[in-house]
Amino acid sequence: MDELLSPTDIALRLALSFVAGTIIGFERASRRQVAGIRTHVLICVGSTLLVILSIWLPQRYNDLKNGDPSRIAAQVVSGIGFLGAGAMIRLGNNIRGLTTAASLWLIAAVGMAIGAGQFLASAITVALALIALCVLGGLEQRIFPAERNKTLELDFKNEIPDLNKTLDTVKPFGVRVHSIDIDRAFDQKGARLKLLVGFPGTTDITKLLKALKTIKGLESVDLKEKY
Repeated sequence: MDELLSPTDIALRLALSFVAGTIIGFERASRRQVAGIRTHVLICVGSTLLVILSIWLPQRYNDLKNGDPSRIAAQVVSGIGFLGAGAMIRLGNNIRGLTTAASLWLIAAVGMAIGAGQFLASAITVALALIALCVLGGLEQRIFPAERNKTLELDFKNEIPDLNKTLDTVKPFGVRVHSIDIDRAFDQKGARLKLLVGFPGTTDITKLLKALKTIKGLESVDLKEKY
């Protein structure tokens, strides 16, 4: 029986998947992500090998009437989700690692495509992925600057804090309010207003705190990091 996949073909596909995994993994490692070069290389090469195996098994055992080359590849798509979930980290109200999880999913697809002999499609996908990670990442930061989440605690003399005045004060500074909580238990008379807020990198926190201290009935202001 003629072999559809020669040893040279197999070696070439595995080598190409190694290169593809290294390229995407290098970009992730340069940004100090949890999944770097080794993880991406292992996923890409492993996906390629599994697709090669799914192609080789039906041709090697041609008496298997139910041989389906796509069966193993389908399991790769399902299994990669567990690795992607492991790359995500929850920090307070933020979730980090979504892009790395997506890159793991993409590199698995690239590895499967290489294993199936779709070299052009794989090369185009890797190039587009680099554009998305390197070029679009910087563009996204310019248009939508990253926010620093902090907890803003304001102690008021009165039981009912001036919420409208507080929101009107922080709004000109580009601060986004994610959640509001009023706690009256800390004092018999006053109340504590807790705001989970997002600060753009350009916000002058010193000026903001000075503006907040002009609110009537406000006794103290405390700004804490939110992790």
